Amino acid sequence: MEKQGVKTVGFIGFADAYGQSWYSVFSTAAAAHHLKLVANERYNRTDASVTGQVLKSMAANPDAVLIAGSGTPSALPAKTPKERGYKGKIYQTHGVANNDFLRVCGKDCEGELLPAGPILVADQLPDSNPVKQSSAAYKNAYEKAYGAGSVSTFGGHAWDAGQMLQRAIPEAPKKGQPGTVAFREALREALANIKELPLAHGIMNTSATDHNGLDKRARVIVEIVDGKWKLQDE
Repeated sequence: MEKQGVKTVGFIGFADAYGQSWYSVFSTAAAAHHLKLVANERYNRTDASVTGQVLKSMAANPDAVLIAGSGTPSALPAKTPKERGYKGKIYQTHGVANNDFLRVCGKDCEGELLPAGPILVADQLPDSNPVKQSSAAYKNAYEKAYGAGSVSTFGGHAWDAGQMLQRAIPEAPKKGQPGTVAFREALREALANIKELPLAHGIMNTSATDHNGLDKRARVIVEIVDGKWKLQDE
């Protein structure tokens, strides 16, 4: 947003813990990047209309709107601002990074921006991107089994967990037999000390204090262009 010249943001999120978590984290990040939150609106996942929330947000005249939802329920607050003539930028979260969202939202989501795992645009990553090879490996394996265009970001997380286990499991028998406390402790230790492991979603580096293990290489910015995901920024 800062790169795009955005200074004021309207927030529209789920009226539950998911939406509240997004608001808490984003409000902190916004302050750090000199963005002013001018609206905070919520809606239920099953709502048939968000006109009231959108109009209140638009009344604050934000440069951009962030929709903090997931899946197809995020399409409604994406469509409504454009129906009401909003001309600012609309951002989504990684929770909409699947083809069902594109199908439901259609042309109304054209030009929207969101962060996502690199697997979403694996074919568009430059060869210099350290995640391209491992991301493409998962994409190719998945689509070989389920058909072209079937891959989504979500299955990549399960694949990545499997890759971590493949790295860690060989270390555990060195300290104990499977089923023993020593084996389990060794497996835990190995999982907490993975270094530079290429995954579908990034490069994994874990430690005793960092079990997430991913850095900025685990996200890209994509734009919805002609109903497809287009890489905008690594």
